Amino acid sequence: MAPRKPIQDVIQAISAKDASAADLYHALPPEARRKVLDAFDARGLRSLTGLIKAAKKKRFAAANKRFLEIASGTADPCGSGEPTPARTASENERSRVTSPLEGATQAGVQNFNSSHGEREGEAPAALLVEGATQAPVISTPVYLIDETLIEENMRILQYVKDRTGCKIFHALKAYAVFATFPVMSRYLDGTCASGLNEARLGREEFKKEVHTFGAAYREDEIDRILRYSDSIIFNSFHQLETYGRRARKQGVEIGLRVNPGHAEVETEMYNPCAPRSRLGIVHDAFKDEFPGYGDMVDGLHFHAMCEQNSDVLERILVFFERLYGPCIRGLKWVNFGGGHHITRDDYDIERLVGLVNSFKERYGVQVYLEPGEASILNAGVLIASVLDIVKNEAEIAIIDASAEAHMPDVLLMPYRPNIMKSGEPNDKQYTYRIAGPTCLAGDIVGDYSFDQPLKRGDRLVFTDMALYSIVKNTTFNGINLPDIAVVRDGGTVEPVKRFGYKDYRDRQS
Repeated sequence: MAPRKPIQDVIQAISAKDASAADLYHALPPEARRKVLDAFDARGLRSLTGLIKAAKKKRFAAANKRFLEIASGTADPCGSGEPTPARTASENERSRVTSPLEGATQAGVQNFNSSHGEREGEAPAALLVEGATQAPVISTPVYLIDETLIEENMRILQYVKDRTGCKIFHALKAYAVFATFPVMSRYLDGTCASGLNEARLGREEFKKEVHTFGAAYREDEIDRILRYSDSIIFNSFHQLETYGRRARKQGVEIGLRVNPGHAEVETEMYNPCAPRSRLGIVHDAFKDEFPGYGDMVDGLHFHAMCEQNSDVLERILVFFERLYGPCIRGLKWVNFGGGHHITRDDYDIERLVGLVNSFKERYGVQVYLEPGEASILNAGVLIASVLDIVKNEAEIAIIDASAEAHMPDVLLMPYRPNIMKSGEPNDKQYTYRIAGPTCLAGDIVGDYSFDQPLKRGDRLVFTDMALYSIVKNTTFNGINLPDIAVVRDGGTVEPVKRFGYKDYRDRQS
């Protein structure tokens, strides 16, 4: 039984709207958190939500300053100076987790190849290590991921789980740096995969449930996918007919992905419900064929969102329930897919909680959420250096990172990423076009302005670069992939991967 004193302390802090309430709440074990939630009405729960979001926002603001200090080499080698949040019961096990540097096969530390000289099997000495007496000076380009910020996002997701009893899975398609999985797996129920390699990574590195969806499965991969998966979601009745009995025989739960009939994604490239989309069984086909397969199916899955708030989910559910509601009762679960920006500052958590709870009550099923971006939103940056500055009607700064190779969604979506301490063109005194080093004429990040003129060697910090970057980057032109480094709890910067010629060569033949 949970001790009453810590529970009462949290209740009092929430009632007083004390800023310490969030950390005190997160430090409690699950049973005690449940007792705290039961002590409040809707108004009190909204107050707790606000306190949790405010604490997260404060820590992210402090981390932005830390990112700039690390990039410039002025970071405090002893840490950020910010107070360490109270630990959850599971966090007290942190010291028992093997450090990713304790052995070449742990946490992605295999061959550390450097664009600044080949150093096989050697961690980059330029990064800050435990006990260092000077600020870290890092090589660029580098994806720098702050593990403490990922944990802040995890706490938000855990809070949603506490309030609803739903299960939340991390979408590996967005982010798969398994050096940070020990932190994430303490909060989430597992991972969702898009095929064999992601399913295997989820099983071997996240070490919890794996739920796999593929638009179509290959005969030579399906048995291995089933071996790694707890559930498999089929995109057609043909695939269900072909592989469903095999999945059932291996004890793997079966789902069907359906088209919910509504989406509000503005960029068609990212809209799973766009006209003629291949993703999800349309209702006309579903109503005709589902009765013949209903006894094989454990759950339904829809995915219709991209970086959106819970009001969009509310409207999607209206259409989904209108089309598929009669088939839900008797199932085990419904998967609401991804695209839920739950950890964004303006995300309406209270609305999400209400939607999940009311859906579970209506249909008697478990609800799954599988956000990807929300897990690591704003928790990582890409640091690049200015290599040269040329002039052609405008000042053009060429950096050692590439939009084409290292941040592909910049060109695909397209969008203009934020650079810390920059402004829109001409907002500040000095305006530059930021461009990559490849031969692609369109390898352009965008136009930015700065308070001071850029110089060769200056560092630029691109924000929110952990998601859909490392999982999608390329070695186009033979350009090196950026290093990957993690800011650990306490402020030390730990390299987890460097790339070099061998990585490029081995992909060619």
